Amino acid sequence: MARCYVCNKGPTFGNNVSHANNKTRRTWRPNLRRVHVATAEGPRHVKVCTRCISAGRVRKA
Repeated sequence: MARCYVCNKGPTFGNNVSHANNKTRRTWRPNLRRVHVATAEGPRHVKVCTRCISAGRVRKA
């Protein structure tokens, strides 16, 4: 699955736990956006999580 270009945040795995204590597997996915970023190699599209975008950790091209 996809990861954040800046912080390398990826999916997290765990369980849904019902009131009857039944457990089923589930996934938490990061909120990734495809943004045009200025990198050392030049401008390109990368996937960045919204927390890194709002914190200003990426410089948009």
